[in-house]
Amino acid sequence: MKSSPASAAPEPSRPAEPAEEPVTTPGPRPPRPTLRSDLRASVPDGLIALVVTAAVFALLYARIRAKTSSTVSVMPFMADAGGFWMYFLSQAFGWAALLWAWGTVILGLLLSGPRPKRLPLSGPRLERLHRTTSLNTIALIAAHALLFAAELVRHDTARWNSRLWTAFIEAFVPGGYDSGTGQIAMPVGQAALYLAIPLGLLFYVRHRIGPKTWRVLHRFVIVVYILSVWHTLLYGTNVWYDGWFRTSVWLLQLPIAALLLARLLRPARRSEQLSRPGAGTGGAGWRVWSGWSLRLVGRLAVAGVVVAILAVVLSGRDGGRTIPPADTSSTHHHD
Repeated sequence: MKSSPASAAPEPSRPAEPAEEPVTTPGPRPPRPTLRSDLRASVPDGLIALVVTAAVFALLYARIRAKTSSTVSVMPFMADAGGFWMYFLSQAFGWAALLWAWGTVILGLLLSGPRPKRLPLSGPRLERLHRTTSLNTIALIAAHALLFAAELVRHDTARWNSRLWTAFIEAFVPGGYDSGTGQIAMPVGQAALYLAIPLGLLFYVRHRIGPKTWRVLHRFVIVVYILSVWHTLLYGTNVWYDGWFRTSVWLLQLPIAALLLARLLRPARRSEQLSRPGAGTGGAGWRVWSGWSLRLVGRLAVAGVVVAILAVVLSGRDGGRTIPPADTSSTHHHD
């Protein structure tokens, strides 16, 4: 009778060889984005911004010459389109800056909040586009301010050094512009410029200040955008009076408010979620409840903004002026 394999005498066993661990060869890590690389990548986006600016300038110039622009109603002496072309170019850069800021905020909210499942761009490409549009927004805002200052120099009759100093004070120093609505609108615009530059560039030193600090500071980018819109609605002669164009500016804020609300209601980080805090004692419990209360108030405030924008758009009461100023022909500082 043959013995079964099971009953056969076992052969001397060899020492068990250790199981081979899978060799993991990490692929090349993508290089950390730098300001230089993003500046190079921002060239195509910047060229598009310049084309849009040129188109806006051509439209503004044509409307001035046809005397169909509200700018002529606010400042009748500006009917001389050739004499004030630099002011209209400053306006064109301002509108392009606002449009690019709008796109930058939209991209940022798509990156940090719930995004549609189907997007034409991948996450990394979307993030890079967000950075390049941010850099071009800063450049457009700066061009808007510099051209405004150049217009002041061009029409001043004082000595050149006095003209440069006066233009610098009025265009770049908060409180330096003391004419009419500009007393409020100019500092608002200057604040947008002075906040946009550091907040836009802090990304490139986030490894030094820490990612948590950078995230906290980066959230204030929305403040820059709000200041930019406020400056436009206060001081933009193209939206000086009630009408569809001014209402359209309000309407464009609805996607941003809706995306911000979605971002707050469905945050990616668990620490930002609005789960009701458990019972706590002492100082730690107070901090938990205060944080939860602030998050709740923030969500309610943004929801209120969405409702307010809808009310403005549907009612047509957009804060515009209904009658032109009594007399603005004596100065080019509109009131």
